[in-house]
Amino acid sequence: MSAQTPVRTAPALQPPDLSAARLGALTAELARFAPAHDRDGSFPWEGIQAVHDAGLLTVAVGAQYGGRGLSAREAVDVFLALGEGDPSVALLTAMTVFQHLAQATSDSWPEELYLRVLAESAERPTLLNAVRAEPELGAPARGGLPATVARRVADGWSVSGHKGFATGSEGLSYHLVWVVTDEAEPRVGHVIVPGDAAGIRIEKTWDHLGLRASSTHDVIYDDVRVPFENFSGAPVGTVPNNAAPHGALALGVPALYLGVARAALSAFRTFAQERVPSSLGRPIATVERIQTVAGEARAQILQGELVLSALAAEIDGGTARADRLGLAKLLVSRSAISAVEGLVAAIGNPGLTRHLPFERHLRDVLASRPHPPQDDAALLAAGRGTLAV
Repeated sequence: MSAQTPVRTAPALQPPDLSAARLGALTAELARFAPAHDRDGSFPWEGIQAVHDAGLLTVAVGAQYGGRGLSAREAVDVFLALGEGDPSVALLTAMTVFQHLAQATSDSWPEELYLRVLAESAERPTLLNAVRAEPELGAPARGGLPATVARRVADGWSVSGHKGFATGSEGLSYHLVWVVTDEAEPRVGHVIVPGDAAGIRIEKTWDHLGLRASSTHDVIYDDVRVPFENFSGAPVGTVPNNAAPHGALALGVPALYLGVARAALSAFRTFAQERVPSSLGRPIATVERIQTVAGEARAQILQGELVLSALAAEIDGGTARADRLGLAKLLVSRSAISAVEGLVAAIGNPGLTRHLPFERHLRDVLASRPHPPQDDAALLAAGRGTLAV
């Protein structure tokens, strides 16, 4: 720690154990609860508690707050493990970790409030997320101003609006709500809203194909009051609506979906070893066709792992290029989806039954596509960079 990064008065946090053995045990623990939460769409509290107990919700807290920070290589390892266990828990964790990563470099939270977040995090799971999408606007990555408004009142801001796709909604301790102000010269940015504030209503609209336990419901904010210091926006048009992913932020989400592919391959191995058709008289794992399918899935997963490893090394070495990071999610998601689709196709009908995990893994891995940058946006940016236009 340098003399330029003084440690602020912050509570002692649970030190994370990022060893392969600890992450493997956490994968197994999350996997115990994942099927039930997927089936009924309930909030995965057990998994979140397990991640908290492992010290991973605060793994990216900055050195100035007494944290250890998080390298890109470590982010890959963490989210591969969490995604293999339960991708809904992994995504909820990622959203929280990303906010701590951002605070470590930008100081966007009021000091007193962030120290309170850390104190709460030392005692219990404290989930954070940026709540940005809206029913009419869609994803902010596509541009446009939010309809959710922060209005000046005597003692702070009044926040009103309707947000969609608010991942973690039922369990968020703090919402970072994307708003525009009602000022003569409007500002845009995130206003920090405590999850227990009066005027917040969760509309349980999330009935999705995959990540069913991620609690990505709609949230209604009706005259929610917060102090002045909870908002520090910028004039409209002076900041990008959706900044390109950078650092470990660019690798955590694709890594968790590659973890889903790992889980599917592990389940395939067990299925192939235990499945003994009477017409064959031996496990299908001994059949070359099945061995080739497993090999293809392993090749796709290895391809994704190598992309993540190479880019993590570039990030940690300070040589990462934005255009390469923009393609990371596309390349890794393609590998993960291809691996799982191939395994499910080879199994046939058993691969689509809800009594086995394959259809769940397939549904979950397909949920990677909507995450920004979406494929067309990543390819457009890469193409423009290549053609210098």
